[in-house]
Amino acid sequence: MKFSSTLSQARLIKRYKRFLVDLIDTNGVEFTVHCANTGKMTGCADPGFRAYYSTSDNTKRKYPHSLEITSNHLKQMICVNTNHANKVAIEAIKYHKIPELSDYQHTHSEVKYGNENSRIDILLSDDKKQDCYVEVKSVTLLEQQQGYFPDTQTLRGQKHIRELMTMKQQGDRAVLLFIVMHSGINSVKPAAHIDPEYAKLLVKAKEIGVEIYAYNTIISLDEIKIKQRVPVLMA
Repeated sequence: MKFSSTLSQARLIKRYKRFLVDLIDTNGVEFTVHCANTGKMTGCADPGFRAYYSTSDNTKRKYPHSLEITSNHLKQMICVNTNHANKVAIEAIKYHKIPELSDYQHTHSEVKYGNENSRIDILLSDDKKQDCYVEVKSVTLLEQQQGYFPDTQTLRGQKHIRELMTMKQQGDRAVLLFIVMHSGINSVKPAAHIDPEYAKLLVKAKEIGVEIYAYNTIISLDEIKIKQRVPVLMA
């Protein structure tokens, strides 16, 4: 996934009101940018981190800039715009970078499904195969050299696991795909210390046949692309 515009650099001052981040540019000018991330962003938006932002040509936007990437004091790159995880996943599927999800004729996005008024991130279909429901999650929480998801309690995420379990029980493929958006993360683990219910549901989902994969990424100021599959540790 290539960025649609050149990213500019600044320093992060603080994040607040969930969707706003204050930055200071190389000339010492402070300004506010939008941040498309509903999580806690633990370890991803600390004061002093390098920040890379895009600029929209939409003149009607209150905040024309969007925070895309941060870089911590270890120079690890973190994509904090969670909207990009789906784009990276779809592109990787299209170019056969995720073998487990290759060879489907059709790829659909944001399709309504399930019993709890949900939309699946990716629906793969083929006349000769069962449908494949793929829920994509962006992983950025790094603690003691271990990647975790989620970074805060997520009732929505719990719902998504239940929906995948239902689709599997109905005879379709159901996949939870973790896209690692932090260059320091080499394995993913359910964050039972943050959301124990999510971790329990994930174990149940795996037991009934929901497929769980994690792929890390190469993050640069030009693009984000799939690198390789990494382990998902259930315990």
